[in-house]
Amino acid sequence: MKNFLRTYKKPILILTDLFLINLALISSFILRFDSDWTTYFDYTYLGLISAIGIAVLFFLKVYNKIWRYVSISELKCIIKASVLINLFFATAIFLKGMQFSRSVIIINGFLQVGFLGGIRFTFRILKDYYIDYLSSDQDNTNILLVGAGDAAEALIREVDKYPINKDIIGLIDDDPHKQGLEIHERKVLGDRYVIPEVIKEYNVKEVIIAIPSVRGDTIKEIYDLSNQEGVKVNILPALDEILTENISLSQIREVRVEDLLGRDQVDLNLDEICSYVEGKTVLVTGGGGSIGSELCRQIARFAPEQLLILDIYENNTYFLELELKERYDDLNIIPLIASIRDRDKLQTIFARYQPDVVFHAAAHKHVPLMEANPEEAVKNNILGTKKVAEVADQFNVERFVLISTDKAVNPTNVMGATKRTAEMVVQAINEESTTKFMAVRFGNVLGSHGSVIPLFKKQIKNGGPITVTHEKIERYFMTIPEAAQLVIQAGALGDGGEVFILDMEEPVKIIDLAKDLIELSGLTIGEDIEIEITGLRPGEKMYEELLTEKEDNLATEHERIYTAKLEAIEREFLYRSLDKLKRLIKLNSSPAIIRCLVELVGTYKPKRDNVTEISQAKDEIAANHETTNGH
Repeated sequence: MKNFLRTYKKPILILTDLFLINLALISSFILRFDSDWTTYFDYTYLGLISAIGIAVLFFLKVYNKIWRYVSISELKCIIKASVLINLFFATAIFLKGMQFSRSVIIINGFLQVGFLGGIRFTFRILKDYYIDYLSSDQDNTNILLVGAGDAAEALIREVDKYPINKDIIGLIDDDPHKQGLEIHERKVLGDRYVIPEVIKEYNVKEVIIAIPSVRGDTIKEIYDLSNQEGVKVNILPALDEILTENISLSQIREVRVEDLLGRDQVDLNLDEICSYVEGKTVLVTGGGGSIGSELCRQIARFAPEQLLILDIYENNTYFLELELKERYDDLNIIPLIASIRDRDKLQTIFARYQPDVVFHAAAHKHVPLMEANPEEAVKNNILGTKKVAEVADQFNVERFVLISTDKAVNPTNVMGATKRTAEMVVQAINEESTTKFMAVRFGNVLGSHGSVIPLFKKQIKNGGPITVTHEKIERYFMTIPEAAQLVIQAGALGDGGEVFILDMEEPVKIIDLAKDLIELSGLTIGEDIEIEITGLRPGEKMYEELLTEKEDNLATEHERIYTAKLEAIEREFLYRSLDKLKRLIKLNSSPAIIRCLVELVGTYKPKRDNVTEISQAKDEIAANHETTNGH
């Protein structure tokens, strides 16, 4: 019987609809004329409305829908079908010159909606009853939703749609006007402070924070109120992480330490961004890295003509290309494996693809490694940036955005000094170019390659200890999507020559991040894992800065983006210094490179023992190399 229904499902539905359309018409006459209805009724009406009805239902693709999942959208389709059927039917009657009561048409429309929609909603009710019947014999996980908005409503609908052994017992919302109300038969039980009581009363095993726009400090408080033994605390990601309007259970994940940052959602001026990205060819250097890949994801939202992903590391580029192609079918993605140090390759790429906008994210950024290898930092961060910028100028790129860092401010390390020099390079080139060159300076990015979070997670996985260089060390942090969005927005604001500064809000103590991560992992400090203080590393600051004493913070149109008013660049001195750095690289003279950087970047103050440490490291490496060769 089941196979018969599946095979002939569409013919059965068509015959059922024909019967209901005719039944509605006959019923309309009976309601209008009572026992005299046959006096006014013509049986040719049935053939006419049947032909029109089936034609309209097929035209609106009514039979392409799965009616077990009928909802408001399907009801709208039935209403539209009824309006069209009666409109065409009335027109046909008029053209035939037949007498007909207009009130019958109105009654017939209502009855058609009731009959055609009613039978379909009956299927849905029976399906839901069947699912509830199946679920009643299973052990369901009791879930408490925090938030009584659109996201929570979407999650409730999805849970109700499938028998997935989950039962949403209620909702929590701080809005007093929502408390006591219901969403799909789930009551809003109170504000966040009743969470511990609700967990105990209803034996809740999972709490889901379903407020995509909530601040980190609120998440932290909800997490602390919900974090009880045997209770899992999950979260629906922020809207900039979801990158889609569709909210589903598959997007729910565990609370991360990034969620606990007290950060506001980024408000983007979409018109400004679209004006310089939409329909353009956009190149992202370092496109496979943490910031570069997120820039690519965010840029893809604004429909560029082509997205060029340039990186020297092929694996990240390959997987990013797959991800973007899966998400954006129509996007023309061109992966390019190349080094920013190779001017000839850069010229070939620019000549072939003619990029309109360049986001330059390629850089060496690991502070201790660059302390030991200053010549590589200079090659990549300074000379590589110069080559990309000069080629961009040569091919008349419209906008060039350099990704810089707060470590460029009063640098105490090679990485920061080279990034400040890179800012100076694009400022100097901007003075004689039609291209609008600008830089965007921001702090640490949570979750990026080489950042503290992946390191802490690895240390926790290995059983500890978690290593922190100093109890008081602080850093500015933002999330990867937040940084990428603000960089793209800053690119729309620049007229050329600016160094933009992103609002990093308040700095965060590294030791507090470590404690939060330990707590999120379900561990206890001192019992399950230890925190070890190791001392500051070479070139490492206790506190980071976003401006020097000589720089001012100027507001822009965007409340989260500022402009640093910098000193004028002495171009001749800059270019002489760069030529000197090239010669020193060939000599492999690390101490001399650092001295040159000190002269070039007046605010660069390396530690006194840096030059000595680097010389000793070079000597040790050379000695080890000779010993190895000797064996």
